[in-house]
Amino acid sequence: MNIFGIGLPEMAVIAAIGLLVFGPKRLPELGRTLGRTLKGFQSASSGFEQEFRTAINSFEASASEAPSAATPASPAQLSAPAASAESDSAQHNTPEPQTPEPGSAPGPGGI
Repeated sequence: MNIFGIGLPEMAVIAAIGLLVFGPKRLPELGRTLGRTLKGFQSASSGFEQEFRTAINSFEASASEAPSAATPASPAQLSAPAASAESDSAQHNTPEPQTPEPGSAPGPGGI
């Protein structure tokens, strides 16, 4: 028997010290309280573990579905936006305004 890393000999020593400190009348009450507290911790721990496992399983299920839901694009679908962009740039072919280089002399009419 091993609870929280405490074996049977250690439990006997703790019980003997508890008997000396609290007396024989209060020791059963303290034992019941300790037992209820440990049971509450165990149930909370198992509930948390179950919720954690459920979340992990749902995440793994959605992750395994994601690659199958995504379909690769065909080469025709990939080239269609590029052709559209080329035709748009040909229609709006305006020259960029030229900016003077720093340190150069201003043009006519400039200060």
